[in-house]
Amino acid sequence: MNTRARLPIGIENFEDIRRNGFYYVDKTALIRDLMEGSGNINLFTRPRRFGKSLNMNMLKYFFEYGCEPQLFEGLAIREELQLCREHMGKYPVISVTLKDVDGSDYDTALGMLRSAIGREAMRFQFLLDSDALTAREKASYEKLVSIDFSGQKWFDMPQELLVSSLLTLCGLLHKHYGQKAILLIDEYDVPLDKARYFDYYDQMVGLIRSLFSQALKGNHSLAFAVLTGCLRISKESIFTGLNNLKVLSITTLQSGERFGFTDSEVQAMAEYYGCGDKFNQMKEWYDGYRFGNADVYCPWDVINYIDSLRLDSNASPKPFWINTSGNDIIRNFINLAKAGTRKELERLIDGESIPKKINQELTYRDLYASIDNLWSILFTTGYLTQRGSEDGEIYHLAIPNREIRKIFVDQILEWFQQEARRDTPALDAFCDAFANGDAEAVESRFNAYLSRTISIRDTNVRKSKKENFYHGILLGLLSHREDWYIRSNAESGDGYSDILVEIEEKGIGIVIEVKYPDNKEKKQYEALEKGCREALRQIEITGYEEKLRQDGLETILRYGIACNRKRCRVLLQK
Repeated sequence: MNTRARLPIGIENFEDIRRNGFYYVDKTALIRDLMEGSGNINLFTRPRRFGKSLNMNMLKYFFEYGCEPQLFEGLAIREELQLCREHMGKYPVISVTLKDVDGSDYDTALGMLRSAIGREAMRFQFLLDSDALTAREKASYEKLVSIDFSGQKWFDMPQELLVSSLLTLCGLLHKHYGQKAILLIDEYDVPLDKARYFDYYDQMVGLIRSLFSQALKGNHSLAFAVLTGCLRISKESIFTGLNNLKVLSITTLQSGERFGFTDSEVQAMAEYYGCGDKFNQMKEWYDGYRFGNADVYCPWDVINYIDSLRLDSNASPKPFWINTSGNDIIRNFINLAKAGTRKELERLIDGESIPKKINQELTYRDLYASIDNLWSILFTTGYLTQRGSEDGEIYHLAIPNREIRKIFVDQILEWFQQEARRDTPALDAFCDAFANGDAEAVESRFNAYLSRTISIRDTNVRKSKKENFYHGILLGLLSHREDWYIRSNAESGDGYSDILVEIEEKGIGIVIEVKYPDNKEKKQYEALEKGCREALRQIEITGYEEKLRQDGLETILRYGIACNRKRCRVLLQK
């Protein structure tokens, strides 16, 4: 019987994990960091899926009145005996997440914000019976949790009450307990991101600025506050006049290991679940992020991959992180990139690092205003990481791992195909050249396409993976002809096999094999020529020609195509 702990996929409730037998990677040392070295207002910025929400929930269960010490038994924080005596279960805690405040218009988002704060306020209904509060103070609490049933709304506090709601709650809890409150605000920047996307940014900035200003600036009922988000928004935007804000970003040394999994944590987890032999694959795919001086993995990826290995011990790593976002940032980056930036992107995909000045204080209004800002966004949101800094402003940026590299390559292919489809006559001519057996025209036109795309050369990637890139470009171009039946074998451990094309009305079948030749010892032209001949020989071995003949195609065209960087060579065998 398998008695191993369950994997906490998507579970962000600390109590559920500890009480219900889920595997927990101990991050409770974050509590010590906060009490020993942080400020009155602490902002942690980390990419999505790096454990921000779980850590915030863990803080709530540690500090809040009614804390159950057994939830923390065996964890690192229990070794801090004096800290636990002084702070465990000794505070009222207000915990609000703004990750669901994502309305498509301002009024909808406003209602979502009311609900986020109103639901939290509902936890404190004991205030209505408090002997420490006056009737007027109790009435102010009732307004926070008032519900408009007639209008089929949820919480109906007016906006002027909403902006003071967190300040009001802190004051009421402080008076009731005689102890200042802790305020936790998770994913503080989601409302601003959505407001920018749906074009009500100015209204939302004003609302969030007022809410935070009252709750965080000069709040005498606040012990301390912790906020998390993906981006560090400039003080001029929403933290105006907040002089006690301490920002702990991905470049800050303090608490670098508290978000994300370390090498030893992943190794221990892999061994526990009996997949220690896959550790190197996990490292190649999901490691590579650098927060402060700590090298960390993306927790979401590691947990999901180990889960897939429990079902299939031969499961290959997959880009799990990509499925949690639309990756609009990369798409916008590539669309804005000019020739120089595309060269830099090629270097990144090739495994190099490039120096860039990073601005870690942006406003959401300015995110896509320039390509320079986009470099900063890619860095702070986890699409790029740092391999060292020259002066605290210039960072050597790199793609962290194979998963993120795949995201870049896939988005480049999508961008290239969109660009190519804008010139329908050129695409028709390219496809017709294949059907007409005109290898010279295929080569000329494919070289023209390659000169406009972003190439790859990464020495850390298997040759078959490089072939896949060019295979994908060809497949996208040929798919323009909707009257052709195109088959492409699924990717295997050794890469893609041939592309098969059936042009039924003309009785023509086409077999294409793509190669990425190694030209270290040869001139590029000679290497490409050799690659084409190897491709043609492989076509002979596969026997795919017979499949086309069985489908009634009389004319078979065999193309060996070799690509290297932005050059190709095409040979035809009829």
